[in-house]
Amino acid sequence: MDSPNVKEMINWFPISKLEKGFLISGAGDITAGYEVQLPEIFTLDGPGYTALQSSWAKAIRLLPEGCVLHKQDWFAKKRFEGLVRKGDKDFLDRSSGLFFHERPYLDHRCYLFLSLPRKGKKPAGLATSNLLSPRFLPPELLDAKRLEEFENVLGQFVQLVSESGMEIRRLEEVDYLGTAQRPGLLERYLFLGPCDGKPQIKDIAFKPELRIGTSRMQVFSLSEMDRLPNVLSDQIPHEAYSTDKKAYTIGLAAPLGQLLDIDHIYNQYVIVEDRQAVAKQLESRALRMQSLAHYSRENLHAKEAIQAFLNESIAEGSWPVRAHFNVLTWSEGSEQTKSIRNKVGAAFARIDAVAKEESLAAPQLFWAGIPGNAAALPIEETFLTFGRQASCLFNMETGYLSSPSPFGMRLGDRQTGKPVNVDLSDEPMERGWTTNRNKFILGPSGSGKSFFTNHMVRSYHAQGSHVVLVDVGHSYKGLCDLVGGYYFTYEEDRPICFNPFHLGGRVLDTEKKESIKTLLLALWKKDDETFTRSEYVAISNALGSYYESLDADTFPCFDSFFEYCSNGFKAQLEAQGVKDRDFDIDNFLYVLRPYYRGGEFDYLLNATENLDLLEQRFIVFELDNIKDHPILFPVVTLIIMEIFISKMRKLRGVRKMILIEEAWKAIAKEGMAEYIRYLFKTVRKFFGEAVVVTQEVEDIISSPIIKQAIINNSDCKILLDQSKYRNKFDGIRELLGLTEKETMQIMSINRANEPGKKYKEVFIGLGPVSKVYRTEVSPEEYLAYTTEQKEKIKVQERANAFGGDLEKGIAEVAAEMKGGEI
Repeated sequence: MDSPNVKEMINWFPISKLEKGFLISGAGDITAGYEVQLPEIFTLDGPGYTALQSSWAKAIRLLPEGCVLHKQDWFAKKRFEGLVRKGDKDFLDRSSGLFFHERPYLDHRCYLFLSLPRKGKKPAGLATSNLLSPRFLPPELLDAKRLEEFENVLGQFVQLVSESGMEIRRLEEVDYLGTAQRPGLLERYLFLGPCDGKPQIKDIAFKPELRIGTSRMQVFSLSEMDRLPNVLSDQIPHEAYSTDKKAYTIGLAAPLGQLLDIDHIYNQYVIVEDRQAVAKQLESRALRMQSLAHYSRENLHAKEAIQAFLNESIAEGSWPVRAHFNVLTWSEGSEQTKSIRNKVGAAFARIDAVAKEESLAAPQLFWAGIPGNAAALPIEETFLTFGRQASCLFNMETGYLSSPSPFGMRLGDRQTGKPVNVDLSDEPMERGWTTNRNKFILGPSGSGKSFFTNHMVRSYHAQGSHVVLVDVGHSYKGLCDLVGGYYFTYEEDRPICFNPFHLGGRVLDTEKKESIKTLLLALWKKDDETFTRSEYVAISNALGSYYESLDADTFPCFDSFFEYCSNGFKAQLEAQGVKDRDFDIDNFLYVLRPYYRGGEFDYLLNATENLDLLEQRFIVFELDNIKDHPILFPVVTLIIMEIFISKMRKLRGVRKMILIEEAWKAIAKEGMAEYIRYLFKTVRKFFGEAVVVTQEVEDIISSPIIKQAIINNSDCKILLDQSKYRNKFDGIRELLGLTEKETMQIMSINRANEPGKKYKEVFIGLGPVSKVYRTEVSPEEYLAYTTEQKEKIKVQERANAFGGDLEKGIAEVAAEMKGGEI
């Protein structure tokens, strides 16, 4: 026989039905529910929090008398699911997924319930909670007119919340009731089940303590005036990220929300009061306090406080409300219970408040937290205030969100390192944050700049992009070898070489012809020399005739072009009577002879391999050994630009990226400024993006090329640790046009990195949107990106043992790193 203390949930559950999208309680209360997407933590500044809190306060003023706003923030500890099937992604993607698999993080969902109690209903009390005295809904209670009026208020409320930048969605039947495979919101709350787990049923016990299944519940409330913070503000400093000059702000309630790393629910209630009735009650109480003032100074202070409250209500038009806040936690053992008590107590202390651990009222507070049952909140557990002050204690933030874009790169959220997808190219343009995909990267030596850029270009290449890199420090050799790209570098026994004359089976179009003419003129004329119109026409004719004369036995290259000019074209000019003053063919051939067979640079333009660069998706030009060479460097840079411009114009619908590392400084000196300007202004029209990377502050401050051509045409600004430039940062800030919020974020980089984790933080600004992320990679990715010679040699030795298989070499060295052998 069942115990008399055991009750069937069906007879006591306060929600009677779900009709027309409203939850209907047994007491006649109607509730509309919403899911709200809050701003991400660490992305707002002081004015941002003020504007957000002001929006909540204005929204509360829209609600009718008696309406109950119940904001319920769920925080559940989860682990990242990173495993992928072997054939689904490449070697580094699988390694990254395995590295982050099971990474713990705090998942957040924010729900908002607006309840309108039935007319004439008295406020619930501890002794009259519907947990103790359930009622049932009369059929005639659902008034169509009442619903229509409430819908109008809800529409205005939702509009105001949406305009503040938060996304809000009306909950549907499946959200409340779930499916056979997924629990609904009502079931999840009652049994504390995961949102993506299977439906489950647990016993609920209220005596001797509140328990759900085997979990012990603890309720910590903020419901008394003397336990509130002395000063209510919408924000507080986050000491971990603040500097001595600039405070890093977070929402006042963030320590009770996203920063409280335990399973918990943060309930926030606001009940709109009858303004006249409250004023009448307070006036009467003030008179009593005045008459008792000579008995106690506290009575005098109480009277003055009441008068101040009433004065503010009249002077500022503030609407009185009753408010209550509580943190609902659960745990399995006594040790966890103690730990939770300490963590929650410390969290309340961070906001200068004192938590009250509920015992007698815990069941009623838990019961009032059921979605749609907020009107059952005991009136004794509330305090009188204004909507503006109450909204300061709202949780304002959520965790980092993954971009829904199918394109992006993997970075870590700042709080836990959970991987999130970050789209730096497409989504910002679609949302109107940026007008181009260009990027400017600034990071001093040792800031993690090379790792970030390696990680970025690898991500782009893995998703089908064509990548052209211009480098001067061998930062991309390992990655290039791993992805099977072309690596051009100058070595004495194997000098860098190209073949701009090889068409790869294509016809000589106008663009290709123009690029070769530009190259020939650059080889012939000095920087300060100009060419005439007749010389330009003659070279154009020479190229046209050369390609028309090619046969199957002639290999297109500079040598065969030189021989044609020496014989066939020279004879053609003589037959046409072209004078030396119009085109000096002998001078032309004499100056270009060093690039012909037997000349000093005969290797440069006569390559016989790596010819089809148009279709090659990963190309690195390493210019370290020739960056100061007066002949080779300008020629090579011209060819590089021609290669990328060819990709840009011919590969329609294919994403392209050109990344210029420190080589841009040398390029700018050699008359390449126009190419850089052209690239940054036009590359967006061809589904491309140009990226410049630098590490010296003086370079970006002093160079007109950077300021005019690059920064002004780079909507994505990426900065790494700037602590070395702390005293010079005002110049950078002014040049890049950084806001106070962006400056605050940048100066907080790497100030409070998680102990035991190896990573560097990076700031990414995309127009009005800016965040700081972790650049954390797996050991395998680290070894693919590393520039440490000792590590590169070790990887190559292991790869050689596997017949040159670089993946196996990296995997073996990574296994040693994980085992602590290296």
